Amino acid sequence: MSHKYTLNPKYENFKNELLNIKNIFNTSNESIHKARNELKIVELHGVRCVVKSFKVPHLINRIAYTFFREGKAKKSYTNALRLTELGVNTPEPIGVIEFFSGGLLAESYFISVYEPYDFTIREVFHHKIQNYPEILRQFAAFTYEIHQKNVWHVDYSLGNILVTHQDDAYRFSLVDINRMEFRAIAPYEGLKNFNKFWAKDDNDLVILALEYSRLANIEEKKSVEILVNEAKYLQSKVNLKRRLKGKS
Repeated sequence: MSHKYTLNPKYENFKNELLNIKNIFNTSNESIHKARNELKIVELHGVRCVVKSFKVPHLINRIAYTFFREGKAKKSYTNALRLTELGVNTPEPIGVIEFFSGGLLAESYFISVYEPYDFTIREVFHHKIQNYPEILRQFAAFTYEIHQKNVWHVDYSLGNILVTHQDDAYRFSLVDINRMEFRAIAPYEGLKNFNKFWAKDDNDLVILALEYSRLANIEEKKSVEILVNEAKYLQSKVNLKRRLKGKS
């Protein structure tokens, strides 16, 4: 099985660990997320790291990721570098390695520095955090800021924004970044980036819409309508999926 790798020059001494990442990953018991892909925490050279293991894609994507576009692990690495250059918070990238079988992409791994955080934006939207209205306003401002930097996170959702409380402010950091777009974003379009957020009540959406519209200098009423309509569309999709699965 052949391989290709890219290592952040800052972490040149991690090369042997990167090449041996399969064994390191398999022997680690500190899994923090497991679905189709899995994330584990490992310690390398005294640095706590997150290793994301991407499973073997289906055949069509194996061909596509080998010959036509970057695979998910490689995109995670290159997007992390791009976000860092733009001054957008994301865990520091260490390296990426891709393994090939039969000439096609098989397993791949993305390694980043573990970033401690207090909670995710999910807890804010579920009202499990005190002062959630202020956090929502600051989150809307963060979203507007990254849009001004031409950053569009395709998987902008409840579990993919880490939040850290710093004095009277909140620091937001993006994860699960293999699907990103870097392009100009119109103000009203920017509001639709909230379309994967499940709000506890419509007032949360109003808070987001009013703060975003204030910063973007766009119409408040239209902004609120966009967010409420996006939330209704999300809810209708979820309800349809539940009905198709025979759930109430």
